[in-house]
Amino acid sequence: MNAPELLRRELAAPSYLPEPIAIGVNTDAYQPCERELKLTRRILEVLQECSHPLALITKSSLVERDIDLLAPMAAKRQAVVAMTITTLDTDIARTLEPRAAAPARRLRTIRTLTDAGIPVGVSIAPVIPFITEPDLERILVAAAEAGAASASYIVLRLPWEVNPLFQQWLQAHFPDRAQRVLNRIRDMRGGKEYDADFGKRMRGEGVWADLIRQRFDKLLARLGLDKRADGFGRLDASAFRRPLSVPPAGRVCGKTAGGQLDLF
Repeated sequence: MNAPELLRRELAAPSYLPEPIAIGVNTDAYQPCERELKLTRRILEVLQECSHPLALITKSSLVERDIDLLAPMAAKRQAVVAMTITTLDTDIARTLEPRAAAPARRLRTIRTLTDAGIPVGVSIAPVIPFITEPDLERILVAAAEAGAASASYIVLRLPWEVNPLFQQWLQAHFPDRAQRVLNRIRDMRGGKEYDADFGKRMRGEGVWADLIRQRFDKLLARLGLDKRADGFGRLDASAFRRPLSVPPAGRVCGKTAGGQLDLF
């Protein structure tokens, strides 16, 4: 609850060196509760005050609420947004991402942000063989038409507790192709269901992973998204300044700061 205050203290530290901060990597920064809590908005306010570059990744149209903060930062190359689109199939999206914005709504958000001068990329993730993978080209075309400046993709990853949860979902919704999906995942993971190797875990390896990469790269070039991406993500930290005010070191938001883990 006191993340904005902790961020303010971290940015005020004399030893802090500004580098772009990615928001929404481990979990979406626009959870449903953000409408009331406004923690993400308060974090953006701190970053705007400090002219600190940021990249947001989300599946939520709630990001439109914060255009008033993001647009001025984007004009100074201090903000970009990535919108995750897994599929354009509304039925699959409803079961796979039940609390996220519908695919068509996300495309409208890309257009709204783009029209406000905010560079937006589309992240196609996860690419699930035989389920969302056939949508790869359709998503790229729709994203380009909506004004996306770049695109990327991530092949399905199944670390730790995600694996049994995914397999339960797969059996519940796609029992007819569950084994084919798992076999293809193993084909792209060296015979395993997950490979944590940093160079392989996002794209996979082998024949099927190469085919997905070729499909993606060819259409990216045909749509001109590879050229649009030239300026995407080039964030500028040169204007960074320390926060104007810093909460006392002893207590932050009514809690003892010394009991908190460091934010970074």
